[in-house]
Amino acid sequence: MNHTNKIFLLVDVNNMYTSVETAFDPSLSGRACVVLSSNDGNIVARSPAAKKLGIKMGEPLFQIQDLIMRNDVIVLSSNYIIYGEMSRRFHKILAEYVSPENHEIYSVDEAFLELTSYRDIYDLNQCAKDIKDKLMKFLSLPVCVGIGRTKTEAKCMNHIAKTYPHLNGICNIFDIAEVKDSIYRNTDVGEVWGVGRQQKKKLQLMNINTIYDLMMAPPSHIQSVFSVVLKRTVLELNGISCIDIEHTPPTKKQIVSSRTFGQRITKIHDLKEAIIKRTQEAFTRARNEQVLVGCLIVFGYSNPFDKTKPFYKKEQSASFAVPTDDLRLLVQTATRLMDQVYKAGIEFKKAGVILTCLEPKHTYTYDLLTDHQDLEKTEQLMKAIEDVQQIFGKNKIGFGGSMFKNRIWNLTANHQTRNYFSFDGMIKIMN
Repeated sequence: MNHTNKIFLLVDVNNMYTSVETAFDPSLSGRACVVLSSNDGNIVARSPAAKKLGIKMGEPLFQIQDLIMRNDVIVLSSNYIIYGEMSRRFHKILAEYVSPENHEIYSVDEAFLELTSYRDIYDLNQCAKDIKDKLMKFLSLPVCVGIGRTKTEAKCMNHIAKTYPHLNGICNIFDIAEVKDSIYRNTDVGEVWGVGRQQKKKLQLMNINTIYDLMMAPPSHIQSVFSVVLKRTVLELNGISCIDIEHTPPTKKQIVSSRTFGQRITKIHDLKEAIIKRTQEAFTRARNEQVLVGCLIVFGYSNPFDKTKPFYKKEQSASFAVPTDDLRLLVQTATRLMDQVYKAGIEFKKAGVILTCLEPKHTYTYDLLTDHQDLEKTEQLMKAIEDVQQIFGKNKIGFGGSMFKNRIWNLTANHQTRNYFSFDGMIKIMN
């Protein structure tokens, strides 16, 4: 296929976390609202009104308390359960427009759609408007849509759609061809997809300050100074498609589950409860990705910023003779390793588990001495655990006290909204 004749859409939810919260609580509409990171530490999402107040991404909450109070800013803890479910519904709606091989889930709030094969079926602008209207109608999620000849160009168009309100959330490269260069000349090179902070600094030393400057740079020179990856970016800015839709995400080399504690932990039984919880979360992801675990690592450390106490960090690992997805064995191993990580007198700030040496379950070959009957029983038990969690909720079954609420090691989430997708979280109707 001619690389200059492809068509990509980039659909991106505006301010995902605050938009989801507003979808369930319309009283937040138009208000200055921020969402906090785990343990209510830093700002990870801002509504448009909060951005106008100058609140920055990543800013610690305690540093802007005066600003929050003066402007009556709504502060919310992260509610990843509802964000995840709304993300799933967002991508499900987008999947209705193209075949699976033309739909790439780029992140929780972004997706690429390749419409190359649909150019005779869809009017591009009308398709973008239909997507935008449908997501608002069914999910109350505001989105912007960028349309380009390459994925990088679609990303740039999406940024322009967000920047210029008169475009009503849709920017099509073919509609702005005459003014594209002018817009690119006034857009920072750091807005280009894939250009990080260090690359931006290096580009600026080469007097490449805007998207236009990068677009006009010789691709061969960019490759010699940086890499073939940035060379592809230059080609993509010129309408030459080099980055295809990713049909399946690459297999992960490891699965990490860790959390910062709500309070400092000093007792071994509290640490074991926390590590069991993390192991169960990692197990769920391993099952979802259909992989077996060959090695398990447990780690824990104290507060590296506490200058009054020496920093402590330790990790221990264990390998399995046969890769496994048996939760019982994973939990047993994790708690044993935590005994080795623990040190009396240390105030642990964070702990976690890493599952590594992963093997695809459907292609793994067991040796001749393997007890396949025992494997089948284990599989049935693991499936039963998953069924209970799916029907009754993930906190209804687990090991030890890991599923109980109000544990000392739980995250701090003093401003969290309810789970609107559970029976307990459903809106109450008063007679």
